[in-house]
Amino acid sequence: STQSTWGSFSTMGLNTCKSRGIRAARKLRVHRRKQRWADKQYKKANFGAALKANVLGGASHAKGIVVEKLGIEAKQPNSAIRKCIRVQLIKNTKKVTAFVPNDGCLNFIEENDEVLIAGFGRKGHSVGDIPGVRFQAMKVSGVSLLALYREIKEKPRS
Repeated sequence: STQSTWGSFSTMGLNTCKSRGIRAARKLRVHRRKQRWADKQYKKANFGAALKANVLGGASHAKGIVVEKLGIEAKQPNSAIRKCIRVQLIKNTKKVTAFVPNDGCLNFIEENDEVLIAGFGRKGHSVGDIPGVRFQAMKVSGVSLLALYREIKEKPRS
C-alpha cells in the first residue's frame, strides 16, 4: 500500500479549520480581528464605554472643590466612621466621594478648598469596608495631606 507524501491529516494533528497557505494572511488577520472582541479585557480597553463611564475621564488624578465633609459608616463586621469628603470635579462638574487618609487629616480640609483626588487602588471599585468610595484625597490647596499630617509643611493662607 502506497501512502501519499502528506500522510493522513488527522494523525498529524493538522485537522483544524484554520486557513493555511501562502495567500491565507488576510483571511487569518481578519478572523483574528473579529475574534478579539470576544475577549473581555480587550473589549473593555477598546470599546470606549469604560472610558466614557470613568469619572476621571482616563486621567490618574483630578482637581475638585470640596462640597461637604461627611462620615461614612464602615461595613459589617467593622464599626467605625470613615472620614470622607464630597468633591465636585472642576473638569466635568461631576460629584464624587473621596476618602481622607490618616488620623485627623479631615481637620486640614475646609469646605470650598481645592483638593486633588486619585483612584483608591482597585481601578474604579470601592476598597475595604468603605462602601461606595472609589477615590482618595491626595492634596489640599496644592499641599500634600501627608506633609500636613507630618507637620513638614503648613497649609497656605487663602
